[in-house]
Amino acid sequence: MTHWLLRYELAPDYLDRRAGLRADHLALAWAASDAGDLLLGGAVGDAPTHALLLFTSAAAAEAFAARDAYVTDGLVTAWHVTEWKTVVGATASTPTR
Repeated sequence: MTHWLLRYELAPDYLDRRAGLRADHLALAWAASDAGDLLLGGAVGDAPTHALLLFTSAAAAEAFAARDAYVTDGLVTAWHVTEWKTVVGATASTPTR
């Protein structure tokens, strides 16, 4: 399985502004998870400047970002999709021992 990371760069006031958008963001995230597109996701650290979401395809990651309220309402200042070449784990894309 190929893995794709969606990396969000968060606005400085992200924690102060997310409450009004969080329900929409989480509904989209859980729908993507239920569809099998989103494997994991969340903000990094206690005072986050970034968030990471792990997807099964680049197209799913890009479609998610295009629809995410955090992106469309400016809580995310930039986003990037990158292939993650995994080598360890049951679902690693290129298992290496």
